[in-house]
Amino acid sequence: MITKDIIKEMKQQGHGAIANLVKSQHDVGTINFILEHLGQLPSNFDSSFLYELLTHQHHQVRLNAVKNIGKLNSKTDISKLSDRYKIETDTTVRREIISSIGRQRSTHNKPLLFDFLNDEDPKIVCQAIRGLLVFEKDKEVEDHLKPLINHPNEMVRTVIYKEYFAQDNKNVDGLPHHETHNFLKNVVVNADVLQALKYVPDESVHLTFTSPPYYNARDYSIYPSYQAYLEFLEEVFKETHRITKEGRFLIVNTSPIIIARVSRAHASKRYGIPFDLHPYLVKNGWEFIDDIVWLKPEASVKNRIGGFMQHRKPLGYKPNAVTEYLMVYRKSTEKLLDWNMRSYDHQTVENSKVANGYETTNVWKIDPCFDKVHTAVFPVELCKKVIQYYSYKGYLVFDPFGGSGTVGRTAKALNRLFFLTEKEQNIFNICKPKLNRKVCSMNDKLNF
Repeated sequence: MITKDIIKEMKQQGHGAIANLVKSQHDVGTINFILEHLGQLPSNFDSSFLYELLTHQHHQVRLNAVKNIGKLNSKTDISKLSDRYKIETDTTVRREIISSIGRQRSTHNKPLLFDFLNDEDPKIVCQAIRGLLVFEKDKEVEDHLKPLINHPNEMVRTVIYKEYFAQDNKNVDGLPHHETHNFLKNVVVNADVLQALKYVPDESVHLTFTSPPYYNARDYSIYPSYQAYLEFLEEVFKETHRITKEGRFLIVNTSPIIIARVSRAHASKRYGIPFDLHPYLVKNGWEFIDDIVWLKPEASVKNRIGGFMQHRKPLGYKPNAVTEYLMVYRKSTEKLLDWNMRSYDHQTVENSKVANGYETTNVWKIDPCFDKVHTAVFPVELCKKVIQYYSYKGYLVFDPFGGSGTVGRTAKALNRLFFLTEKEQNIFNICKPKLNRKVCSMNDKLNF
């Protein structure tokens, strides 16, 4: 039986020991095991057998051969890799060939990498870009890469934009990334959200978690049309994008909704709110990150399956809706998450770490919550998870549809700050004493 230790020992022996070992094998799995555990190759390594494997009938063997050829550095035969690329049919092997050529960091390979930029596979183009970016301040390289800002593939455009066209977004107020304005801390505003946000400076909010009003499902959420409803939410989340710190998160809780039929002669209408809202968010600078499914007990939802249970006729099936979506977005940025994390001191990071018992999948089983006045209330457990997973202590958490203030109360309990807006006076009156914090209305000019 061939083991890692045997491979290591034979590699040190040299004199083609590994080559002979591979050639004596007829099992593809064993050949791949050897190739995958070769590790770093010594300068006197006999690599001729690797090039012979480029014609092996099994694509995984060819892939592992290319990976090892890429470790040979200056001894890599680029012409043989290039010739294989021209006839290779497996996309994974083709991409690895480009990667191996790029890793050589040789100026002699630039013309070849330039040619790869014309490949129809965007991942190959990205690999070629990666190989060329090592030549910093090289005008020839820049002249070939900058025009790719108009490439049809979005990943290619993103890489080129970050490397050559992105500008550092500095807050005009000079506010540190981890800080926010004092007048927004622990405030709930009784006003239309779009009116209130006019007074909020750019880059003020760290996290937004909200559940928009459902289209024409409540007395406080009546809109002339579904399109008008989506356009209203678009404006709200455009403004939310403006006031959100670079690279920070928006989590929108919503679900499809049914509008009851006018009469038995007409059909009810089902609206896919999360799916219809998504394109508006992405168009306006929110990058989609995750979809989380909030799963409720079946006994807690409206029964839609009753009729089908009686007749069992196909086409009449209507399942009970036991889920809602938490759509997770991040304000688009070229900076990685590490940059956001580094804006906090060590103690804040340590104190904000999530305890054991956190969710490991995107399906969260949480019981819903009910209220006599507000008919769509966040469960505290749902708020708690979102705030803990997507914010640090001291963060400002925003809810543009504040409702009874669950997001604010949960943020406060978790040592975060809150900023809420709520248009409906009766709901605001319930929210105010629960939060026991500074409140204002449009009549107060928001106290800003």
